[in-house]
Parts: sequence; structure tokens; C-alpha cells
Amino acid sequence: MRTRFLLQSFTFLGVAATVAFTTVNPAKAEDGTIKVGILHSLSGTMAISETVLKDVALMTIEEINAKGGVLGKKLEAVVVDPASDWPLFAEKARQLLSKDKVAVTFGCWTSVSRKSVLPVFKELDGLLFYPVQYEGEELEKNVFYTGAAPNQQAIPAVEYLMSKDGGGAKRFVLLGTDYVYPRTTNKILRAFLHSKGITDADIMEEYTPFGHSDYQTIVANIKKFATGGKTAVVSTINGDSNVPFYKELGNAGLKATDVPVVAFSVGEEELRGVDTKPLVGDLAAWNYFMSLKNPANEEFKKKWAAYAKAKGLSSAAKPLTNDPMEATYIGINMWKQAVEKAGTTDVEKVIPWVGGQQFAAPNGFTVEMDPKNHHLHKPVFIGEVKADGQFNVVWKSPGPIKAQPWSPYIPGDEGKKDEPDIK
Repeated sequence: MRTRFLLQSFTFLGVAATVAFTTVNPAKAEDGTIKVGILHSLSGTMAISETVLKDVALMTIEEINAKGGVLGKKLEAVVVDPASDWPLFAEKARQLLSKDKVAVTFGCWTSVSRKSVLPVFKELDGLLFYPVQYEGEELEKNVFYTGAAPNQQAIPAVEYLMSKDGGGAKRFVLLGTDYVYPRTTNKILRAFLHSKGITDADIMEEYTPFGHSDYQTIVANIKKFATGGKTAVVSTINGDSNVPFYKELGNAGLKATDVPVVAFSVGEEELRGVDTKPLVGDLAAWNYFMSLKNPANEEFKKKWAAYAKAKGLSSAAKPLTNDPMEATYIGINMWKQAVEKAGTTDVEKVIPWVGGQQFAAPNGFTVEMDPKNHHLHKPVFIGEVKADGQFNVVWKSPGPIKAQPWSPYIPGDEGKKDEPDIK
């Protein structure tokens, strides 16, 4: 019997996970499991965000197995730790595909880690589900993006900051970690702000390395810049640097009523170790918040709390859910649905079935995978930080928004279609 093995990687709400799958002809299937890869950083600067994605991926796999698995087979997770080391992501991806023979991979968080593994997935015809918001400017046949594109997070957030309800900001600080996601996102935002009449003189842009911890000078510079008029901070800081940044905001007495901060990579999990009382009113833009009230989210939160307790996770005392966790959960379930439609885990046969899949998500909407651009149609929520580390939703889109992988604000992108050659 011919057996084909495939791998897919994607980033899950701060949890690092590698899932390995075995692709076989279902008509001649023998007893065994389908391996799925979980490719997330369980150590290093990104572990604060990615570890929980590994755990929620394992929870989802356990849930699927309890219901009979996929194609009559149980899923077997293959977990690897690329340790926040970007070249190591590529090595681990190759291991998952070539040695472990996974059928799909769920993983990556940062865009630099995703960019690192893309050549491997293309070379070995693997399948990756990527669960985190990113800068766009990319479409790949072998990747499905379950996080937000810029028009599903960054652009609505800045529009809100400029609105009366958002404070009417006229000056902007673009502060991020020094890598591709923050730099490209801020390139898009700068062009967007120009289209709204904001000049470069009213934009401050600064970057810090991964793991940076001293934000005293930067916060002082923000306070000085803010004396020039209504100012807001757009933060694309990633990983554990968020903790010292927010602590310094509190130390400096920089309140949301003075200079609001909207973050694209800070959710419930990242605020776990921060005194959020001084940050009340600061903002985050996501496609899901734990505080959303609907039946699907209540069920999702209960499942996660029960799983964390049963597995003795360190988070069990305060089980939190967040956007990348939801995106991971959606991605695994959509892959399962597509495999069942295809009748096989063969990547080439599964890809066409992932497009068009729908799922009743914890965000309260039925989300759909676009069959042409491999991105989810997702709702957008903007939330204010509460004293307990949760978010109070202050704005939401009327419904799911179709992703625009190619930004209309970047010169040269206007003629690009959001329909890759995925045939």
C-alpha cells in the first residue's frame, strides 16, 4: 500500500505546537494514526504567547479524537519546540515533514518564523495553518491564514483612534518590535495616515529588538511627543517585551485618557503578568475576546478551563482564552472538515476543500475560509483593558470582513489580485 506523509504548520494563540499527519489511501487504510504537527515556541521570548497555542491545539485534537477522529483514525500530535529561534523553525518544519511525516502543521507566531518555514512547506508540499494576525503582502498555496490581515485589525483600529469615540487622535506613535510584521504594518499605516491628511511630522516611529526590557527612555519620548497634540500609540510589540513596556507606562503615569495605546499583539494571556489597573482604558484590536457573550464562546471557555484543570496546566488557576487560541481552534476544525470532504489527508486534494469551509466560531459568528485568498472572513472587535485584565468591547464590525492580503495603501499593490494561483 502506498502511504504519503505530509506536514502543516501554523501559529496558535501563543501556544507552540507541531502536528504530524499520515496521508494514506482511505480505501486501503490500515490501523494507525494520522500525525499532525504543532510548531510553536515553548521557550525563549515568544513562549509567553505561543505555549498556550500548543495546549489549545492538543485540546482540540483530544476533542476530535473523542468524537471518532478523522477518517476513522485518531490524530497523533507531534510537538516540537523551535525555541523562538527563527532558523530553527525551518529545521523543525523539515523534521515534521520529512521524518515525522505529518499530514498538516499548525504553528508559528511571528512573521519571521513563518517566512522561515515557507520554503520548506513549498519544497516538501506540506500544509501550514497560521493562526496569528500579520502584515499581509503574502499569499501561498500551501498556507491557510486564520489570523487577521491588516484590514481586519490595524486599519479599523487606527480609524477608531481618529474617530470622536476613540479620542480624535491627530498624532501617532508607531512602536514595534524590529522585524517584518511591525515594519510592514507600520508602512501600511503610515500610508493610510497620509491618505487622511496626517503628515510625517505628526508620526513618531520606533523599534526595539526581541526581548527588549528597558522602555523608560521610549516612554519619556512618547510623553514629550504627545505635548504636540492629541496623540495615540499603535503598538506592534511582540512577545515578553510587552510586560516591561506596560509596566513602564504605569510607572510614568501615562494613562489612556492622556495617550491611549492600541495593541495588535497583546491579549488576555500577555496581560496575565501585568498590573492592569494603570492600563484601564488602553485598547487592543482583535477578532475575538474572552469577554464576548454568546453560547459558542461560553462552551469554548468551559472546554478550555476543564482541559487546563485536567492536564494540570499552570494556567488552570486562571484559565484565559484569546484570539490566537480561537484561530487555532478554528483552523484545526476546518482542516478536519476538509479532510472528511476530500476523503484523504493528501495535501493536494485537501487544499481545494479547505476553501469555503465554514465554522461556528467562539466570536459568535460563522466564519468562512475564502477559497481564493486562503484567509478567513472575520469580524473585528476593539476592546478596552479592564482592571481585571479582560476587555470591554467598545466597537465591533457589523459582521465578518473579507481579508485584503494586498494593501491598497502600499504603492504597487493596487494592481495585485487577492486570488493566488492555487490550482
